[in-house]
Amino acid sequence: MSDDFVMCARAVRSGKFISEPGKSAYLLVPGSSSVPLPEHKISVGEWVKKLRESAVWRTPDNDPDPNRGKARGDILVFIHGYNNDQQIVMKRHRQLKSDLAAVGYKGAVMSFDWPSADSALNYLEDRHDAKITALQLVTDGIRILSKEQGPDCMINIHLLGHSTGAYVIREAFDDADDANLTQASWMVSQIALIGGDVSSGSLEQDNSGSEALYRHCVRFTNYSNGLDSVLKLSNAKRLGMAPRAGRVGLPDDIPAKAYNVDCTDYFQLLDSDKSIQNADQLAHLGSFDHSWHIGNRVFTRDLFELLKGDLDRNLFPTRQLTSKGLKLKRP
Repeated sequence: MSDDFVMCARAVRSGKFISEPGKSAYLLVPGSSSVPLPEHKISVGEWVKKLRESAVWRTPDNDPDPNRGKARGDILVFIHGYNNDQQIVMKRHRQLKSDLAAVGYKGAVMSFDWPSADSALNYLEDRHDAKITALQLVTDGIRILSKEQGPDCMINIHLLGHSTGAYVIREAFDDADDANLTQASWMVSQIALIGGDVSSGSLEQDNSGSEALYRHCVRFTNYSNGLDSVLKLSNAKRLGMAPRAGRVGLPDDIPAKAYNVDCTDYFQLLDSDKSIQNADQLAHLGSFDHSWHIGNRVFTRDLFELLKGDLDRNLFPTRQLTSKGLKLKRP
């Protein structure tokens, strides 16, 4: 088993990471370890060098791709949700890495491990800790990786935020601009949200909280599932909160680079037909209607097409263009 790249924003106590904010640690986690440990820390320089080596690949010279033979790098940064201890974070990280490799992804996967607890009752505290550590995603992660760009090799940085991970991304970008990092030369290619626990309205084009999000990415994709029970407004943890993007989708007023992929019909089929579930679902990691994406063949193929960036967003084999927008489908 290969080592795993993790950037950890948890404090350390008694030789272990805890669910409180701490300084950024750059970890190379052995495949034999079920959780990241402080002893897995290496210098930021060595970590970036190894991550870059893992991310860079070349299209074979005999490939029909017009960019054949040229070096390219891809780093997918996974940002987990709330109520996730480090063991489930690593399970999802490794499943995501395995899923993508199986469909042909040649880049690297790393995780930003912010200090969530392992209790559903810790929703508000987790959200507070997410806000405190969000800026580290940009200052200690994206900006450092962006410096690896060069004329001979473009490193594409992509973000995948699950649940409260969507909130971490939004707050990270907004805080970075508030901290006068607006002119800094950092950009990401693709931002994708799954089960996004942010209000749909907060992602409007002119919303002050999302301006930086759209400014610093090439494309923004929200995957929604109307059957996501974790994001229901009747959920006790979300009483009084606005409809979530991961359940109802994006608002109407969004920039051209943003769009929604409605997964409701596909998930309903997946959830109701055991033969399809046996064929499409490789793993069950958490509440199924909120966390089915990682370990699912159809979503993984759609995500892979997104990361490659070769096809128009309406032409993915895993998508259907309808009068109401894009829907996820079995290819």
